[in-house]
Amino acid sequence: MRARTLLAAAAFGLAGMLVPTVTASAAPTCADPSAPLTVEEQRLAQPKTAEVLQRSGFDRFAQVFTPALCAYPNAHVAEVAIRAQGRALWEAAVARAQGRLPAGTLPVTDDRPLYWARLQLTKALRQWAPRFELTPEARTGLVDALERSSRGQDSIAYPGRALRILVSGFDPFQLDQDIRRSNPSGATALALDGTVIDTPAGRARIETAVFPVLWDPFAAGVVERTFAPVLGRVDMFTTISQGRVGRFDVERYNGRWRGGFPDNDNISRTGVAPIPPGVPTVTPAPEFVPTTLPYAAIVAAPTGRFPVFDNTSVTEIPAGQTAPVVSPTGPTPGSVARAGGGGDYLSNEIAYRATLLRDALGLHIPGGHLHTPVLQFDPANTTELTDPTFATNQLDIVNQVRAVLTVAAGTL
Repeated sequence: MRARTLLAAAAFGLAGMLVPTVTASAAPTCADPSAPLTVEEQRLAQPKTAEVLQRSGFDRFAQVFTPALCAYPNAHVAEVAIRAQGRALWEAAVARAQGRLPAGTLPVTDDRPLYWARLQLTKALRQWAPRFELTPEARTGLVDALERSSRGQDSIAYPGRALRILVSGFDPFQLDQDIRRSNPSGATALALDGTVIDTPAGRARIETAVFPVLWDPFAAGVVERTFAPVLGRVDMFTTISQGRVGRFDVERYNGRWRGGFPDNDNISRTGVAPIPPGVPTVTPAPEFVPTTLPYAAIVAAPTGRFPVFDNTSVTEIPAGQTAPVVSPTGPTPGSVARAGGGGDYLSNEIAYRATLLRDALGLHIPGGHLHTPVLQFDPANTTELTDPTFATNQLDIVNQVRAVLTVAAGTL
């Protein structure tokens, strides 16, 4: 049996393959409920998050994971088991999104069960009082191992001889405005991971990963750490995020500037995107890095019901000036970035980092950023987790991204 099948099966009840044998319903006896939580984890107290987990069946992960922590004898065993449980969560979310496992009563492509289940596990890790000494640095390392494995960041692989496409998505965000929110880029990542598409250039395999909507992991190099080991082996990459209402945008230019909009922990960061030590980069750092995706072919192709635009606009401080202005046709010589085509938030930053890494590694491959339409509910629905409009929009966006990738890969 393939590893992915084993892990997905384990997530549906064979947890003994991954953790010490415990009773899933047993109350944990090694938790410190006074340990501080992140803002994201604190949102788990809201009723809608529990409803997402119950209706998808993804509440089962914490039911096994949390009491199992009490049985770990040392940090090494803990890391192995925690990483495996994170991988099982990722594989189950992918299998659910692709119709290979029961979806419950939420849309099959829904990314919210993965997001809230992961936060249940990181919450348990922060409140864990183990039987052995665990330094704050070691605990952070365990949380990081769980984050990476449950996001698909450490399991990108390309068996066979098909063309290789790398795609990334994001967690839900702006949850203080509406806790029900989903992110169509995350839903797309789950629906497409490990799938094969037929293109005019041949068959292509898509591998995906999901990233947090948090400034500080980006500054620490989470994007480069994920992409650097595989970017030299792929034929094309596309970072994806949610953008504007009713349209797709192929972002022509990615800017260096972080605009400070609060992230999922309500933290703001303003300034140039910092590149951590040891990461391949371009010196001096460019203010803007262009896409190399075949934007003309993508815009011209009939990929779905949403229009697709080649977005060339940026915000810059022109050379010799002090005030930012919008340049609709792209950056002018010597200007300083204040926003890429995709803005000045983390969607722009992941594109800047990925395309900068492409250039630093000397790669001549198509790569850039695609913004999806905003995923909307029926206007009359202000309380329910889903409705026919939401489910249709989510599926249509996923299918149109697949079509866009097919067109882009067909030019290889």
